[in-house]
Amino acid sequence: MSRRRQGNRQLTNPSALTRDRAQERYSRKRRQRDRSRRVKGGLVAVAAVAVAVVAAAVLYLGGIQGRLNQGLDGGLQGVLSTSNIKDPFYMLLLGTDKSKERAASAEFGDDPSAYRTDSMILARIDPATKHVTLVSIERDTLVDMGEHGRQKINAAYSIGGASYAVEVVSRFAGVPISHYAEINFDDFVGVVDKIGGIDVDIKIDLDDDYANLHLKAGKQTINGDQALGLCRARHAYDAYGGGDYYRTANQRMVIGAILKKVLASDPLTLTGTVNELAGSVTTDLSLADIASLATSFRGFDLSKDLYSGLEPTTSKYIDGTWYETVDEEAWKTMMDRVNQGLSPYSDQSQDFTSSVAGGDHAIENGDGSTDSGDGSQQQSGGSVLVLNGAGVTGLAGNVASTLRNSGYTADAQSADSYDHATTEILFVGEENKARAQAIADLLGLSGSVAAAQGAYGDGTADVVVMLGADMAGTLQ
Repeated sequence: MSRRRQGNRQLTNPSALTRDRAQERYSRKRRQRDRSRRVKGGLVAVAAVAVAVVAAAVLYLGGIQGRLNQGLDGGLQGVLSTSNIKDPFYMLLLGTDKSKERAASAEFGDDPSAYRTDSMILARIDPATKHVTLVSIERDTLVDMGEHGRQKINAAYSIGGASYAVEVVSRFAGVPISHYAEINFDDFVGVVDKIGGIDVDIKIDLDDDYANLHLKAGKQTINGDQALGLCRARHAYDAYGGGDYYRTANQRMVIGAILKKVLASDPLTLTGTVNELAGSVTTDLSLADIASLATSFRGFDLSKDLYSGLEPTTSKYIDGTWYETVDEEAWKTMMDRVNQGLSPYSDQSQDFTSSVAGGDHAIENGDGSTDSGDGSQQQSGGSVLVLNGAGVTGLAGNVASTLRNSGYTADAQSADSYDHATTEILFVGEENKARAQAIADLLGLSGSVAAAQGAYGDGTADVVVMLGADMAGTLQ
């Protein structure tokens, strides 16, 4: 018994228990330290990966931003006005023949005088109302450039680059311009193709061999080549008048369709979309600005949210060159409306291009309601028949367009022969003599008015303009 008790006392020896517990605590703490080291090591690895991902994202986004800003005029920031991206602002959109490859080449370089401005659009962006207003400015508009004299407005880019173009347009339109974007038409095909084409509404069948454009009327999705042809096509509208008016309407339609497609991008894919476009578009906008605008314009509807218009001008032949001269009063009225967030036109009849060119856009009526610009009304006035007696393609159409833009109903046709040496303005009946004189003054042909002898066309015109060889060099 005594030995068993002694044995029991040995089994419950406090010293032995203490050693066992100490070893157990040591092993447990060691396991905890190992686990802690593994957790800390894992966290460090995760942090390193996160830092690498963030760094890569910064480099990626920085690369996109750098490509968007590549080639920007160094003086641009000095002339752009400051604005909040959430408030209404004006932006100048220029189409040029300057590509980033050309700018980097020894042949062309960065000198703006080596490039031309093919299209000029003043845009008003209003994120709060989700309205975009596009106003085309005729590239041949005659403006006073101070020390550079009176020139066509598209010369501003060649004279002083983007910064001077912004300065000239801002002064001409009487509005501050906060942002700028430039697209090279050589890259235009790629821009449209990269976003999967654009949806447009073609009003009439279009055939223009010069622009390599052949489209049937109707709503359709077009690719980059077709979009480029649509933006360049002039001769497709020879029967309706000066092709430039209809061409600019189509340019606004295409820009609106591109905006809709880009703004429809999912927020997660927007950066990728912008990355695709960065090589073809130059702008001062930041990626953050673009993302903010995309959020504001979610659900953008061309038929309700896009306003579209053309600077009101009259074509004039001055010292051997055709110019567009602005109607100062009508231009002020238009820009006053645009500044108020209204459409450029108060009535559909003011948009004489809408029945044959351009796509969906809204017209705000005088009562504050809006109509889709479907061209259901037409401008009317004195009836004029323009006959091409010189045989120069597009000449009669160009003059007829000038007359339409000045309030006349004008039809362009070919004369029975192309051997007319001088241009004649022929009035049908004494009651139309004053109208013929006004047309002669408009065209700079004051000494050519005479009474019509015999019938022309279907005999319903008030005035007949017989174009001769003296006008052959006026088509620009």
